[in-house]
This record gives sequence, structure tokens and C-alpha cells, in this order.
Amino acid sequence: MTSLDLAPAPDSGTAEGAVEAASDRVLEIRDLHVVPIADPTREILAGIDLTIRKGEVHAIMGRNGSGKTTLAYALMGHPAYRVTQGEVLWKGIDVLKLSPDKRARMGLFLAFQYPTAIPGLSVASFLRTALNARRRPVYGGDSTIDPSDATRGGISMRDFRVLMREKMALLKLDDAFAARYVNEGFSGGEKKRLEMLQMAVLGPEFAILDETDSGLDIDALRIVAEGVNAQLNPDLGVLLITHYQRLLNYITPDVVHVLAKGRMIKSGGRELALQLEEEGYAPVLREAGLEIDFQDEAPEPAEAVE
Repeated sequence: MTSLDLAPAPDSGTAEGAVEAASDRVLEIRDLHVVPIADPTREILAGIDLTIRKGEVHAIMGRNGSGKTTLAYALMGHPAYRVTQGEVLWKGIDVLKLSPDKRARMGLFLAFQYPTAIPGLSVASFLRTALNARRRPVYGGDSTIDPSDATRGGISMRDFRVLMREKMALLKLDDAFAARYVNEGFSGGEKKRLEMLQMAVLGPEFAILDETDSGLDIDALRIVAEGVNAQLNPDLGVLLITHYQRLLNYITPDVVHVLAKGRMIKSGGRELALQLEEEGYAPVLREAGLEIDFQDEAPEPAEAVE
């Protein structure tokens, strides 16, 4: 499917076309302010500015409650949060004006920190339904096309099986994995590997990985990181959210950002993550003029962390 079923793209040889082509490869967050619906007087994100290009991996690090998960959920349109100011430009469109499903069809993807179990729904059925939904046009489209129907535009079972086997082999998953119910009885590592399988099947252009390392032992962390690395390519941008530098031993970021008090207080290369691992956040907080012993924002709303 095309990225957006809109007007024809401008000629790339013109100035307008060059700008359009550039915007297709950049996610730009401008002055993003976010509050929880449950407590709109408490601002969690207080003006986030961030630019990530396809082919880049950006890591965001910060203390508990600094707003990392809020940023991930705000980008994908979680109903527990409200954007009070700012915009997020992707493919020339402010995605904050779109519903979560339309953001996904535009190529955005979120891997959850705490994936939800869905008893009775097999991994294969779940992924086929998700892929068909991903392929639907963002706006309008031909009414004769129904991606949920293999005879009217949906992926055939044969083609889907071929795709599934290819992606499961990429992630070193046994074929029996596809018949299990979504996250039911899964270990922490299996849940995160399913998130990576979703990413591989859906083929996003921009992936937000929310604390992919959470709850994993070293072996599981390495396997999940290998799954991420296997999918990195020049046409995929990645926003990697993590508490610890250890994940960055396996996934090398192009840029590391430190988030505190709802804003980015410092950015640098991988050496910044190593500095945080060795020295903690105190020097960076002091440099930003923040109290060393300050308490970050309270834990994010329980209803937003599932």
C-alpha cells in the first residue's frame, strides 16, 4: 500500500518535491506538552523537541517517572494522555490529529513495556489481522478493497504462512510459537520476542521500543536485542526507551538523550550512556540546573501502563 492515499507526490526534482521527500524520512517532534487525562493539572512532558531520521537509532534514558513512557504513548495516541501543545510531523502530517490506527497505517509502531495477554487468540491470527489492518489506506480508498478478505485485497493464507515462517526464522522462533495464545503464559522474554515478531511482520517505518529490556535476564536481553538488530535498515527509524545502559551494549544508538522533568536536558553519543552508567544522573542533572536529589514526576497513570 502507499504511505498515504492522498494526492500524487510532488516531483522530487522541484524544491517542493525535495522538501516532501525529506519529510518522508524524518519524524519531528516540536514543543510537545502532555498531561494525563486523570490529572490535567500535572504536566508530564514540558516541551519536547526531537528529530529522528530513518536509519537512525535514538535512545532516551531517564529516571522512573521522567516521562519516557508518556512520550511513547503520546506519539501513538494513548487515550490516557492529552497533548496540550506542540506537533509531531511525519510524512508532512501532524500525526497528533490522527487516531492510533491511522498512525499505525502510516508506518508508526509501538512495542509495549508490558504487553497484554489475549487468551483464546493465536499469535498467527492476531498477526494476520494486524497486518491486514496495517495495509488499509489511511484515508478513504477503494470501497471494493477489504484487507480482512483474502479475495478482496487481504493477504492470502499461503502468502501469510510464507511471511510468518520467514520472520520467525529471522527471530529464531519455533514454528509452534504461532499457535500459542497471545502472551498467555509467556515468559518476559517471550513477550518481548512477540513484540519483535509483530514489528517484523508489520514492517513499520518508525518503531518506538518502550523499555524492551524491562524484566529480562541477560540471555533474554541478548536474544531480543538480536531481533531488533536484525530489522535495522536505512528505511527504519528507531526510538529506543531504556533505563539502563546494558541494552546499549547490544543495540548501538546514534544519539542518546537524557529526559528529566519532562524535557530533554542533554544529548550525546553512546559515551553519554556509558557516563550515566558510571556516574549516575547527578552530574547531568547538576549541569542542567536541576536539584540532584529531586523527585521526578510521580509514576505515570496506572491505566496507561499495562
